[in-house]
Amino acid sequence: MAESLRPKTAEKVLAINLDASKYGSFAEIGAGQEVANWFFRLSATAGTVAKAMSAYDMTFSDSIYGKCKRYVSRSRMIQMLDHEYEILLERLAVPRGEETTFFAFANTVRAMPFDGKGECHGWLGVRLQLAPLSEPHDILIHVRMLDRENIDQMEALGIVGVNLIYAAFFYRDNLALLTKSLVDGLGKERVEIDMLKFAGPGFEHIDNRLCALELVANKLTDAAMFTPTGEVVQPAEILYKKPVLLIRGAFHPVTKVHLDMLEQARSVFASELSEDSKEPLEIMETTMDNLLVTGSVDKEEFLRRADVMQALGKTVLISRFAEFYRLTCYLARYTKEPTGITLGAALLEEIFNEKWYEDLEGGTLEAMGKLFMKHVKLYVYPGSQDGDLLSADTVPIVEHLQGIYKHLQELHQIVPLESQCTDLLEYSPSDIRVMRENDDERWLDLVPPEAGGRE
Repeated sequence: MAESLRPKTAEKVLAINLDASKYGSFAEIGAGQEVANWFFRLSATAGTVAKAMSAYDMTFSDSIYGKCKRYVSRSRMIQMLDHEYEILLERLAVPRGEETTFFAFANTVRAMPFDGKGECHGWLGVRLQLAPLSEPHDILIHVRMLDRENIDQMEALGIVGVNLIYAAFFYRDNLALLTKSLVDGLGKERVEIDMLKFAGPGFEHIDNRLCALELVANKLTDAAMFTPTGEVVQPAEILYKKPVLLIRGAFHPVTKVHLDMLEQARSVFASELSEDSKEPLEIMETTMDNLLVTGSVDKEEFLRRADVMQALGKTVLISRFAEFYRLTCYLARYTKEPTGITLGAALLEEIFNEKWYEDLEGGTLEAMGKLFMKHVKLYVYPGSQDGDLLSADTVPIVEHLQGIYKHLQELHQIVPLESQCTDLLEYSPSDIRVMRENDDERWLDLVPPEAGGRE
């Protein structure tokens, strides 16, 4: 359904207010009661709102919901939903439970502070029954607010909250539509939604990894993540103050070469960390360009690739970052710890191709400055090119950029790796796919067991 055909914010609120079967409570911390305010501004509020509150003071908040390490966090939002939903059932289940689908909405948000510094973001969630007397279900999101004025952020928060509640009731059986509708009335330039999660027995058919994919595919965020267990996460939850080792590719399929690239990079990367560093987070990243090779995303194929990456114990990142400098800027938003990216020598050559940076005012120099932050290193794995071995030392760099390249090598920000499987370098993932399609069993020796290869 096109956005122009979907109801406006006020129409969504009125539809819920006029539906006597939907009844719930609102608890909001950190940016006023902007979501509840929408329901009070329109008619028939008594048909929807059982309670609206804001435990803004930390002492009050802790006394109601319990203590927490961070107030703007998933855990605090869950505490709020637990408390508010329990009270709702405790007080209203007997008098009206048989004809009512109860819900509790909660958010905890950091809007633009007085000094204008820091991340402006929040967690929003709705816990609802899918039918009277049924078990509760959750839909949770994390939002980054991109407006520069506090009043504009508060307005955007109210609209997103209304969109979430409406979508939970009316769009929950259509993941693509639900995802798109979260920014109805706002546009993608005002908010970024980088996590969406469903939970509950009635949502078991929804694979939350596809939620991550939908967010990126519909441009609600530039990147989304999930862990080796398939748990969708907001990046700060797992990246904060952690060293990161990342490899990017289509992984169609994951090959033994990919794993050797990571192993060789890991050995060097680990040796350069301080003793008090946290355990590095290993990420396999794929871009939408890699997933859109045929013009549309094959969701089943995406899940198969994800299954393999998860079986290997890796966190999965889906992104819209064609350029490497955009990727490192994204990671730097959440961690300033050492960051290593392992890549093939042929791809390194492309990084120094100036055509990719024509839209930047500072051109290639600006891109290199953003890419090679002090804590970022590229670990360059050898490749095969026309039968010859291509390495970090033999990559052809245009003459006027060779000085920059040598400087980065001297700073140890471009680090050469060795290969433990040079005999496999001549086979690309596309070669392996052709072998598999032609029942050429050689492919079984080119991929790990997790990808269907021989034990």
